[in-house]
Amino acid sequence: MIKDLELPDLGEGIDGAEISEIPVTVGDEITKDQTILILESDKASMEIPSDFTGTLKEILVSTGDEVSTGQLLMKIDSSNESSDQEKKEDETNKTVDLSESKPEVEDSNLGNTAPIQAPKLDLNLSNDGIFASPGVRRLARELQINLSHINGTGEKNRITKDDLNNYILRQMASSSGSSIPTPMVQEDFSQWGETENQKLTKIKRITGKRLQAAWQTIPHVTQFDEADITDLDTYRKKLKEKLLKDGIKVTFLPFLIKALTHVLNEMPEFNSSLDSSSTNLVIKKYINIGIAVDTPTGLVVPVISNADQKSISDLSIELVDISNRARNKKLKPAELKGGTFTISSLGGIGGSFFTPIINPPEVAIIGVSQSLWKNIFNRNEKKPELKYIMPFSLSYDHRIIDGAAGARFTKRFKEILDDLSFFKD
Repeated sequence: MIKDLELPDLGEGIDGAEISEIPVTVGDEITKDQTILILESDKASMEIPSDFTGTLKEILVSTGDEVSTGQLLMKIDSSNESSDQEKKEDETNKTVDLSESKPEVEDSNLGNTAPIQAPKLDLNLSNDGIFASPGVRRLARELQINLSHINGTGEKNRITKDDLNNYILRQMASSSGSSIPTPMVQEDFSQWGETENQKLTKIKRITGKRLQAAWQTIPHVTQFDEADITDLDTYRKKLKEKLLKDGIKVTFLPFLIKALTHVLNEMPEFNSSLDSSSTNLVIKKYINIGIAVDTPTGLVVPVISNADQKSISDLSIELVDISNRARNKKLKPAELKGGTFTISSLGGIGGSFFTPIINPPEVAIIGVSQSLWKNIFNRNEKKPELKYIMPFSLSYDHRIIDGAAGARFTKRFKEILDDLSFFKD
């Protein structure tokens, strides 16, 4: 039996990539999970495994090609492999009972649930010329959405996950009477002077869409505060000198991560997400900190897993590693997933405060600005003292976190940064 190998979903925010290597040739015996392609995207390099075992019959792509999710890559003869699962999926694709599920939209203002009658649609899209990945098609079938109603923005008019999500949001807004953002009018700026068009990088386009959606769908509140890191600065310099012998670079960021893990353990609602129904809060028992990294092609947010279980030296080593690989497009897709809280540090650049945008499905993000020496009046000593002060900003989802909780979070964060006992390895 000849089976098609298609490019799988590459992960959140990655719609396509360039083929950098094809380590197999026609006639090779391929085993399940064997690497058949090596890709490079704007965010990471990654190995693509085979879904089947068999003989490689045809390669439909070449090194240097741009490929996208759902694209046909190769054909494999897997005559000896059971096709029970494939038959089951075919039957599912052919038959969809629209009467089984009727999506409901909750009216948050009235507090009641209003059913929306789904129209009877022809959902057999396998031969309709629509270009969409299997994951997009599957979700469309589950939600009873006809993909022919959606304009694809991907390569060759492919319908992406963002296209489907935006379509769903428009339908929900339409049914609730909410306004839809008006598309930007194309303006001829050259009538006033010389202009130059610079195409946005893929990562900036993807990040822009995600940030816009986050800003429009999450009620942001930002709490501003300052922390005294005078003693921490002294301790960091001593530790830096000590670890430099082992080639370990120590910045303030590992200390900020460590402080955040303590606060998140004490205030777990900040380490949570709303479920798909927006009626339950999913409290995560693990702490994975996303780190916003500035790269030549745009913002990337790799994740440090189980950050609360790592020492300052461990965090320092990992931060240098992921930051370098982020800038060189060497991150793996798994390293961009699973974050529970994000930190964005502009301390090395400048500025006093800023309002960071929450990284969904997280519920909060902290932004750190440039630390400065300031004269602070000491009430006990009745005189001013020179202190090293770090400004920071906490943005949080007001559906989940109220202002009092936000203020308690920043207060506790400051207290921990001022207590060196939290940072002893």
